[in-house]
Amino acid sequence: MNFPSRNFALVHRLSGIALALFLPLHFWALGQALQGDAKLESFLRWTDQPLVKASEWAIVLLLAIHLTGGVRILMIEFLPWREWQKTLAAVAAATALAIGLLFALSSTAHAQNWPQKSVRFIVPFPPGGATDISARMVGQKLAEIWGQTVVIENRGGAGGGVGAAEAARAAPDGYTFFFPSGSVMTANQHIYAKMAYNPEKDFVPVTNVVSGPQVLVVAANSPYKSVKELIDAARAQPGKLTFGHAGIGSQTHLAAENFVNAAGINAVQVPYKGEGPSLVGLVGGDTTFAVTNVAAAIGHIGSGRLRALGVTSKVEFAQLPGVPPIAKTLPGFENTGWFGIVAPTGTSRDIIQKVYQDTKKALESTEMRARLYVQGLAPVGNTPEEMGHAMKEETALWARVVRERNIKVE
Repeated sequence: MNFPSRNFALVHRLSGIALALFLPLHFWALGQALQGDAKLESFLRWTDQPLVKASEWAIVLLLAIHLTGGVRILMIEFLPWREWQKTLAAVAAATALAIGLLFALSSTAHAQNWPQKSVRFIVPFPPGGATDISARMVGQKLAEIWGQTVVIENRGGAGGGVGAAEAARAAPDGYTFFFPSGSVMTANQHIYAKMAYNPEKDFVPVTNVVSGPQVLVVAANSPYKSVKELIDAARAQPGKLTFGHAGIGSQTHLAAENFVNAAGINAVQVPYKGEGPSLVGLVGGDTTFAVTNVAAAIGHIGSGRLRALGVTSKVEFAQLPGVPPIAKTLPGFENTGWFGIVAPTGTSRDIIQKVYQDTKKALESTEMRARLYVQGLAPVGNTPEEMGHAMKEETALWARVVRERNIKVE
């Protein structure tokens, strides 16, 4: 074999080794880089299918076979290598195979070993509201499953925007998740001219945890004892009645706006920094009414501090017997809220899948279902794909409502 041939053989050998080492790393890095891009989520989910994963393993094995064959033919047969050189070539082939398998298994192993420390749920409203109640109930159950503490951090303000911005800035390491109400992800972008987060780019869906209707409430000493009485009073005194809510763009704000719009009344909104504070204001007589989540109001109703006039579900709500649907007064009226988990963009898809599966497991327990029922909440636990699709549809819906109601914050 002449000198140029030796060079070609050497190039072939080195490139083969480089390919076997580089290709698995390349696809792993590509997946990490692209996994947070919402436009490519469907493609990345496709790569999680068993058949695709099997094909990835086949590629790794084929590369190893190619490398081994190349070493045998080009390095051993054609070149006068000594025994120690043959051994080195064999070790190189085995190393390439091991590294390839290592990268193929790395993400799965990472998810299996997760979590190794406490997990943080950022809730974008103060304690006492339905979002906070939902997060704490589910977080407690997940802590039992994971064997690690789930820390609930309340970051209220700007209709959930303050907490959302902090969650968006968090490292996508699988130890920080965002637990918003639906409006924070699907309505705020149509209301606020400037936001420190982008719901579609900064987060990826994990699962919709729970959902539930709202309830129209007034203070216990209020003169209004029915939906009709409240509407008649508002029509007789345009702009005099007030309603409190958890913040502009919050789920309770939009629910109230829907009610005001459907009733054809003129009432003045009073934003608070959370659902809990808004109910305290209502109990204290600072506002006239609120359309709030059942989970946040049910304790006040049970203790007699608030009077429930109607629920936003189409039928009577079992947890509030005797409280009629608002639809009996305003035919066709309905409004439902939800609370879920999303992750900062870039979070491992395997960890997202594990959080979804463990949350679904938590929601399926008899104990959890009973606790949610008492709070007026229904378990959901849909897949990341289903949650993402539902959020897109809801985003389009709120875009229309916000435009029609002219709800804007400059």
